[in-house]
Amino acid sequence: MAKLSSRDNSSAQMTSNSAKSGVWKNALVLMRIPFSIYLMPVFWFALSNVSQDFDQWSALGIFIIIHVFLYPASNGYNSYFDKDEESIGGLEKPPIVTQELFYLVLLFDATAIIGAYLIAPLFATMVFIYTMVSKAYSFDKIRLKRFPILSTAVVTVFQGAFTYGMILIGLGLPIDSTHMIYAAVSTFLIAGSYPLTQIYQHKEDASRGDKTLSLKLGVKGTFIFSSLMFAIGFSGILAMYFLEGKFLDLFILILCTLPIGFYYVRWMILSWKDDGHINFRNAMNMNAISSIALSIAFMVMLLLHRYL
Repeated sequence: MAKLSSRDNSSAQMTSNSAKSGVWKNALVLMRIPFSIYLMPVFWFALSNVSQDFDQWSALGIFIIIHVFLYPASNGYNSYFDKDEESIGGLEKPPIVTQELFYLVLLFDATAIIGAYLIAPLFATMVFIYTMVSKAYSFDKIRLKRFPILSTAVVTVFQGAFTYGMILIGLGLPIDSTHMIYAAVSTFLIAGSYPLTQIYQHKEDASRGDKTLSLKLGVKGTFIFSSLMFAIGFSGILAMYFLEGKFLDLFILILCTLPIGFYYVRWMILSWKDDGHINFRNAMNMNAISSIALSIAFMVMLLLHRYL
C-alpha cells in the first residue's frame, strides 16, 4: 500500500507540474510575440532613412527590446484586462487568462527597460513612457480604449512617430526635420492599419463597452478612413523620396506595395458586398501582407544604402 501511495503522490505531483507548465505556456502565448512582426516596418523604415553610420549591435538590441519584450508586454497587459474569448490580433483562439500573465508582463517590461538602459538612458526613458501609455490604454481605471478618437491618436502616435524617434535616440542619432516628417508619415501608416485590426471585433468590443474607432465608423467607414490614412502616408513617403532624389527607393516602395494595394482593394470590395469577409483571417492576412511587404522594401533600401 505504501508503494501504491507513493506512486499516486508522484503521479499527482507530475500532473500538478504539468498544469503549472501549461498555465505559463498559455500566458506566453497571450504575449503574442509573433504579432510584433506587424509593427516591424517602423523599425526598418527608420533605419532606411539614416544616412549616418550606426552601431549594428545597438540596432539589434533595440530591435529585440522593442519587438520581443516591449510590444509583447503591451499585448499581454491588454489581454489581461480584456480577457478575450473571441479572436484577437495574432490569436484565433486565445487561451484563458490567468494571474501568471500579469507576472510575465512585469518581467517583460522590466527586461525591456533594463535592456534599454544598457543601450542609452534616454532610450530607456522613452521605453518606460511607452509602457506607461500602453498600460493606460487597457487599465480598467483609465482604459483609453473607451474613447475612440483619443485611443486611436495615442496608439498611432506611439506606435508610429514616438517609436520612430525612440529608435533614433537608441542609436544616438539626431532627429532633424526630415526625420520628423518621416516619423509623422509612419503615424499615418499606423493610423491606416490600426482600425483594420478592430474591424472584426465590433461585437465583442461593444459588449465590453469599448468604443473603438472602427466600431464608431462601421465597416464602410473603417475602410474609407484607412484608405485616407494610407493615401496620406504613402503620398508623404513618395513625395519625400522624390524631393530627396531617392528615385530607386521610390521605385522599390511602389513595387513592394503593389500586393498590399491589390489585397486591400479586393478585401474592401468583397466586404462591402458581404460582411462575411470581415473576419479574423482576412484581417490578419491584410496585416501580414502589408507588414512583410513594407519590411522587405525598407530592408532592401537599407542594404542598398549601406553597400552601394
